[in-house]
Amino acid sequence: MNNTQQTEPKEMGILEHLNDLRKFLFHSALGVAVGAIIVAMNIQYVYDHIIFAPKNPNFITYKLFCKISDALCIKEIPIHIINRQMSGQFSAHIWTSIIFGIIIAFPYIIFELWKFIKPALYENEKKQGFYFIVISSILFLMGVLFGYYVITPLSVNFLGNYFVTSEIVNNIDLASYNSLVRTTVLANGIVFELPIIIFFLARMGIVTDKFMKANRKYAIIIVLLLAAVITPPDIVSQIIVAIPLMILYEVSIYIAKIVGKKETDDIVSQS
Repeated sequence: MNNTQQTEPKEMGILEHLNDLRKFLFHSALGVAVGAIIVAMNIQYVYDHIIFAPKNPNFITYKLFCKISDALCIKEIPIHIINRQMSGQFSAHIWTSIIFGIIIAFPYIIFELWKFIKPALYENEKKQGFYFIVISSILFLMGVLFGYYVITPLSVNFLGNYFVTSEIVNNIDLASYNSLVRTTVLANGIVFELPIIIFFLARMGIVTDKFMKANRKYAIIIVLLLAAVITPPDIVSQIIVAIPLMILYEVSIYIAKIVGKKETDDIVSQS
């Protein structure tokens, strides 16, 4: 028998679980509110220098395209943002503040999530909290940056320069443009959490590295379909998006393998 036997997780009643869940939701909402207030107080800067930046031909991504090839240079993105609703700009102010508040507060939300699930973990697992918070935050930030600097400008450029006929002028509604930018950025931040999600699924025995390897071909199809949906319909953009998604999938396989091996070693050591 191994002398370093793990301490069993603390048993909690339903009321204790509900109380912890209430604390997690309240503290997370408070963190988002603080981030949202910071954004709301600087909303003009946020729109002028962040949200509307990808529709400017001088955006950093377009400059990099020009350095790669003159054929990729963006000279003009002929779109004009308009507001057609009485409450349009007010709604944009509120929702943009909330979405950016979530992005800003994400590390704190992960910290609160860790506090919520911590009682259900073994003693040695509780020591990994710092790594969980840091890695989750880094992956989310990478996804947000990828969505903002890669997918958003590709989409804005393609859709902004797409014309059925020259008789139509692209006067884009504020809500439509906001939806593109905010959804793309936040969705990519969540997608980049795939390794963390796989870690917990593997920890619960729901997925294994063998299962993921056996279904790799289906994963490739799903990734290509996802890339086709969230990017302009050209092969270059889809490849740019698909490559990091497949890298995340391969990393997730490696994580599932490590978790599976650790589970097996723990069973052997306790027998």
